[in-house]
Amino acid sequence: MECTCVLGLVLLSAVCGSEVLPNFVLLFADDLGFGDVGYSGHPSSLTPNLDKLAANGLRFTDFYVTSPVCSPSRASLLTGRYQTRSGIYPGVLYPGSRGGLPLNETTIAEVLKPLGYTTAMIGKWHLGFGTNGTYLPTRQGFDHYLGIPYSHDMGPCQNLTCFPADVKCYGHCDQGVVTVPLMNGETIIQQPVDFVNLENSYSDFATQFIHTAAQKQQPFFLYYPSHHTHYPQFAGWKAVGRSLRGPFGDSLLEFDSTVGNILQALEDTGVLSNTFVFFTADNGPELMRMSRGGNSGLLKCGKGTTYEGGMREPAVAYWPGVIQPGITHSLSSSLDILPTFAKLAGAPLPKVQLDGVDMTDILFNHGQGNREVMFFYPIDPSEKYSVFAVRWGKYKAHYYTRGAAHSDTTPDQDCHMISFLKQHDPPLLFDLHSDPSENYNLSLKDHPELVSVLQKIQGLKEEFEASMVFGESEIAKGSDPQLEPCCTPQCSPKPECCQCKSMTY
Repeated sequence: MECTCVLGLVLLSAVCGSEVLPNFVLLFADDLGFGDVGYSGHPSSLTPNLDKLAANGLRFTDFYVTSPVCSPSRASLLTGRYQTRSGIYPGVLYPGSRGGLPLNETTIAEVLKPLGYTTAMIGKWHLGFGTNGTYLPTRQGFDHYLGIPYSHDMGPCQNLTCFPADVKCYGHCDQGVVTVPLMNGETIIQQPVDFVNLENSYSDFATQFIHTAAQKQQPFFLYYPSHHTHYPQFAGWKAVGRSLRGPFGDSLLEFDSTVGNILQALEDTGVLSNTFVFFTADNGPELMRMSRGGNSGLLKCGKGTTYEGGMREPAVAYWPGVIQPGITHSLSSSLDILPTFAKLAGAPLPKVQLDGVDMTDILFNHGQGNREVMFFYPIDPSEKYSVFAVRWGKYKAHYYTRGAAHSDTTPDQDCHMISFLKQHDPPLLFDLHSDPSENYNLSLKDHPELVSVLQKIQGLKEEFEASMVFGESEIAKGSDPQLEPCCTPQCSPKPECCQCKSMTY
């Protein structure tokens, strides 16, 4: 079926035969590299459902997130705004963080709810907990929530077991804080969480949500930000030992299996043809973990850096019968998901400065889309240094470069933590079409014809920086151990006493 225009319900009337609102499923992996999935050519990753999604959907080759670490990337995904505007910088939020995603920010869930959508999230939030759960997903537009409010390594991981059951997972987690809690809505139902059975709970919760919404004929938005494949990896009994890639491959397989269960639920309930599914990840692989840390493929470096490996992610758009399968090289970003969902649902956009653009021309016409440029912020953006790199068309200019501990251990010294901040004037310039690995700087001495390219990029950079208003840093507000989630808040001594037996959701 050919689709040449997108006009909210007009499109849906043409496609579905009636004016029904589309459903949305957003799949978001954690610390997954550009080269990690089977469809991108990894020889030992087992991802049959993601491969099927890519084969039958629109695969993006030039899709970017806004930060090379978790919290700021997730803030931008849900708000369509760079993390500098919402204050989710520098770095990430912690269990006792005083701050979180400001409540006056508008998430995708809050865009869709006024139209009658039911909304749910399963998995990793990592946008704040706060006093009495101030910043939980249920305060940000999600009707239902089952998950861990931050990264699963932000607590003692001694309870995180692999196969066989008496072997602890390899890795180091934070000590001296509460064990990792599992929350249903705003209630802790398990602390510490049972990692072996966690993904089964997520899968059951997601499929039940889909079945209930379909039965009620209510449009829905399901957001699944997985813990996989963040270090230390874990997997349940159905995935452990099944891949050829060890613990990383097993955790990736478990994520893929949940994706498969979600797709099956969409088919079983008869809503697959009216559901837009989008898959991507939050940032590049944590290369310091070596074989346990993911793979960025041809791309340079990984997590923590503004090189391609840190911020270019695998992405697939899937909508059977509506989005024609294929590959797009159009410049796109996680920022663009909110305005795209809003356009498809016919929802008004938030009355704030958005950095995302509508992707529907790419999705339905395989066109070039509306994104002209992408700006790259480091882990710790500041008004002093501002943008580290800019991509315009096929060219990427690095004004500053710096390695990161997250990308240590690779042969490329530029990726390492000891590769300190360097300013480049003129900026390094790479042609990402012919050199996606950022190996060969196009110096103006050798390529004087590129002066106009750098002038164009400089103009775009200056215009963007003039429009950027840095929000108050939520992370700079610091942490308070008393704010760490505890299922028995009055117990003593903390954090050891914060333990609850498993409860049903």
